[in-house]
Amino acid sequence: MGHFKKIIIEVMYKNDSCLPCFYMDETVREILPRYKDRVEYRRIDLTASGKERFLELSVSLFGKKGVYTHKRIAPIPSLFIDDELFFDAIPPMHELEDAIKEMLDKK
Repeated sequence: MGHFKKIIIEVMYKNDSCLPCFYMDETVREILPRYKDRVEYRRIDLTASGKERFLELSVSLFGKKGVYTHKRIAPIPSLFIDDELFFDAIPPMHELEDAIKEMLDKK
């Protein structure tokens, strides 16, 4: 079996009292075992060490000026696959699977 490159899923996560964040995180965790060798999951915790990464992804969406001048930021929660914004609401399981498959096919 060839060595596959992994895709990286990142969820922008505010805190545990943010229910949409919690459920988005849970949806990803539920599906992960099916792709364990192919997908790396990172929860970007905005209250902790994730602030920098969150800003990076926000800048990739809106540009530096958009973020720092116009205060536009990535949606919370949101789900990125390989730096690409895929969902800004909790995805239905089949849509998340389709997105993962699509990104794996590109590798």
